[in-house]
Amino acid sequence: MFALKHPVADSIPRPTLTRLAREWLAEDTPNFDPAGVCVGSAVVEARLLCKTPHTVLAGSPFFTAVFTEVGCTVDWIYQDGDEIGPEGVTLTAVVRGPARDLLLGERPALNCLARASGIATRCSRLQAMAKASHWHGEVAGTRKTTPGFRLVEKYAMLVGGVSMHRQDLSGMVMLKDNHVWASGSITEAVTAARSVCGFSSKVEVECCSVEEGREAAAAGADIVMLDNLQPQELHAAARSLKSHFPSLLIEASGGVGPDNIALYFSSHVDVISLGCITQGCPVADFSLKVQKP
Repeated sequence: MFALKHPVADSIPRPTLTRLAREWLAEDTPNFDPAGVCVGSAVVEARLLCKTPHTVLAGSPFFTAVFTEVGCTVDWIYQDGDEIGPEGVTLTAVVRGPARDLLLGERPALNCLARASGIATRCSRLQAMAKASHWHGEVAGTRKTTPGFRLVEKYAMLVGGVSMHRQDLSGMVMLKDNHVWASGSITEAVTAARSVCGFSSKVEVECCSVEEGREAAAAGADIVMLDNLQPQELHAAARSLKSHFPSLLIEASGGVGPDNIALYFSSHVDVISLGCITQGCPVADFSLKVQKP
């Protein structure tokens, strides 16, 4: 009946989970809950059902934190990282607590689980494609996340088996085209950024050609992101850059999705980042059903 936690779950501080749960609950019920009057405080049991076969479960720490905050308990049958199904409807967890409190937590908790599990499922599929192609590199997410929901989405990436990429602007220096244009040149942008971040952060530069990549590497960039290059052009540019700068990491990004990612796998490409991991990603269908007496 009880499932072990995914190892990544222990990386989220308890105070952070509590803070997020309180914010989500306050957003959903800022004042009165008139519907709570009709259900009362009798203890009930509700079953969490997954209705999307082959879903990779993710988000259980956030789901549990919401219900803990309203005085309910959650017993998990599956753990984050498990694939649920293939049945059309699968019992995933059982929630118990006072009826009005359980229903207060229902929607915020389900929203977290549906979104996180959808992302983890897509990530798992992408990672499986990389493994099947015997590619050595890392599939990665991006900063194209939902405001206020980034921790959930980045957590889901980890559960799905891909890299989070940088968590925020402080995590790594990424110099995009706007930074370069505002600075004057790639070399000036890299030099200025390096003077601030020092040895503790890597510097990545978005480049649209092999010439820009060479300038970035010569200026001291650790990573060159080849952006919006067609696969054949990408592989040629990556091969050329690696021949001159063997320790340089090459990231491919722009226009990559589940349907064409295999075209970007190469021994010269170390990272492939995809905005579609979070943008336009289908959610998993979960529902919570209170059991009749």
